Amino acid sequence: MSNDKSTTRTEGESNSESKNEPNPKEAWGYDLYPERRGTFTPKVTNILLGKEGKEGIEKSKCEKNVYDCVKNSSIVKLMMAALRSSGCPVDIRRHISCEVCDYSVSGGYDPQLNQIVVCQNVSTRKGMVQGVLAHEMIHMFDYCRNNLDFRNMEHLACTEIRAANLTHCSFTSAWSQGDASWTKVKQAHQDCVKTKALYSVLAVRQIGKAEAVEVIEKVFPKCYKDLEPIGRRIRRNSDDMDRAYKEGSYYGYE
Repeated sequence: MSNDKSTTRTEGESNSESKNEPNPKEAWGYDLYPERRGTFTPKVTNILLGKEGKEGIEKSKCEKNVYDCVKNSSIVKLMMAALRSSGCPVDIRRHISCEVCDYSVSGGYDPQLNQIVVCQNVSTRKGMVQGVLAHEMIHMFDYCRNNLDFRNMEHLACTEIRAANLTHCSFTSAWSQGDASWTKVKQAHQDCVKTKALYSVLAVRQIGKAEAVEVIEKVFPKCYKDLEPIGRRIRRNSDDMDRAYKEGSYYGYE
């Protein structure tokens, strides 16, 4: 699915599709989503520790948080509008699923089913669910608009850069990751984006860190400049989400 838009907001040149062909022999991902793969079974020890055994309650709470975000979150509503305007409307019953995940991830995007996974056992607060939805909807948007191929390392690195750039790396996030200092505030954001993208790539691909860093550095300049569909880098404790939502109609996202 793709739908090229004539109006884009970038810092200079907009994102372009990589010409590299994916290697079908490359290992793809880990078993981070056991419920999705049909491999999840509550363990007696975890039930006794209170970590498992409440999956039904967790799912109901997660689904309520998803519904509240879709109805009330400015950033999620903007992403929903952008996807709808790009020819890929989101049905929350079809395209968003609350599931049990490995504790190393808070959410994910399944391109085969075009579905966002919200990890109900990790993303237990509404703010966390909002962050997962916004982040993963960037991947969904890239898949819709740019025919993203997640098997292609450059495509994967690019969409992870974009998601971290637009929805994750405030100065506070950069500081918590060890990427910030008061003497390099501007550079801190870029370093945070690279670190977040690196973690994400390594989480889903069985490749070495050096290879992941190399591909991230290769595509970083063009992908970091691509600000669609939000049009700005969201800062924590600001009105950026509301402003981006209000401006969305100017760019056809309504």
